[in-house]
Order: sequence, then C-alpha cells, then structure tokens
Amino acid sequence: MKVIDTDIPDVKIIEPQVFGDDRGYFMETWNQQKFEELVTGKPTQFVQDNHSKSKKGILRGLHYQTENTQGKLVRVVAGEVFDVAVDIRKDSPTFGQWVGVYLSAENKRQLWVPEGFAHGFYVTSDEAEFVYKCTNFYDPKSEKSIIWNDKCLSINWPIDNDCDFILSEKDNSGETIKESKCLKSKR
Repeated sequence: MKVIDTDIPDVKIIEPQVFGDDRGYFMETWNQQKFEELVTGKPTQFVQDNHSKSKKGILRGLHYQTENTQGKLVRVVAGEVFDVAVDIRKDSPTFGQWVGVYLSAENKRQLWVPEGFAHGFYVTSDEAEFVYKCTNFYDPKSEKSIIWNDKCLSINWPIDNDCDFILSEKDNSGETIKESKCLKSKR
C-alpha cells in the first residue's frame, strides 16, 4: 500500500499494490495493521460498510454528522467520481479547506476522510459504484449537509455548467459552512 499526502495532512490517498496478468488482477483493499500504521497512526475501527450506485451528473454531499461523527475510507469499484473532503473542525489550521481527488475503478485509489470532515462526490462517468467503510453508524438525526457551491469553500467541481448535475432536495438545501454546526477536533 502506498499512502499519498494531500494538502490537508489528515486526509490521505491510498494506492493499493495491484498484482495483475492476462487473467485479471488481485489487490488487498483493507489491512487493519497497515492502515493504522501508515494512515491514522492510531487504532481505527470500522463498524459499517456502504455501497451506492449513481448515474452521471449526480452530486452527493457535502454530508457530515454532528453526533457520532464518521471517518470514511472511500473507493470506486465501477466508473469514476470526483471525491471531496472539507475540513469542518473549527479549531483546525485547515478549517474550511478542501481536497478533491478522482477515484475510479481504473486507478483503484481510496481516500481516507477522517472524522471532522464533510464529504461529497460528483459522478463523472456514465455510472459509478461507490463503496465506503465508516468508523461510526449512520445517525439520520444528526446528519447535516453543507451546500455544494458554498462561495467560502470555492470547490472546483468538474461541472461544465450548472445544468449538468442532479442534487437531492436535502443536498440542494444545505447550509453554508458559516451557517453549519461545525465540529471540534478530537485530538
């Protein structure tokens, strides 16, 4: 496993070692010991796995939970997405900054989005299947959404024009980062 730093030190890109030949390929997608040693530097327990499928132009997010915050290890098993993590920890030196990474079945990259981050993605291929491990259970009562086009964040989504994407009603009515209930770091 190769771990790549991003502009936000706590967010990491993970490239698995892929062994392939004319029959196909093999890769290890999860290893507790390596993940804790190379990515988080501390014990990390995942309690829930999720799998979603979306069509081209779907934008999901930016989601976070105010209680039972979740760290997420995300990857794409079919298609491609532009994946975004936004630091919403009020006392963080990178508060309000974001990282955007293309994740695809082809590049096999994963993104570690720690607790204290809002997360979202935009589907750039005809379809995409997105899988992720979570460090806490989904808590619908504390789920919030930051609006995708918050001017304070200035996320550079790969959208040609505002007509080329589809949002849920919940995501379309998200708050700005200034209006949101941002989190305190757990350090």
